[in-house]
Amino acid sequence: MIFGKVVGTVVATRKNDGVSGLKYLLVRTCDSRGQDKGDYLVAVDLVGSGSGEMVLVSQGSSARQTEFTKQKAVDCVIVGIVDLVEEMGEIVFKKSGR
Repeated sequence: MIFGKVVGTVVATRKNDGVSGLKYLLVRTCDSRGQDKGDYLVAVDLVGSGSGEMVLVSQGSSARQTEFTKQKAVDCVIVGIVDLVEEMGEIVFKKSGR
């Protein structure tokens, strides 16, 4: 899995019937501390994440292992919203507003 931050929304009004109804978000990859890595991904949101949230992203064939994406032309999904990251006994990321 990959850490990322939601930075925007992607709207595509014309798309294949197999992927209609899915919500697409623009995600910028980051490290475990939430620092930007500079790459962008377009991911299907499965958990209701929002702008600025740190998320867990699954890519490749693993992205098609959910009930919503099975056998669909999807290779990147948001599968979790990160609340906290502990690294070697130190909390390196904690979601604000909790």
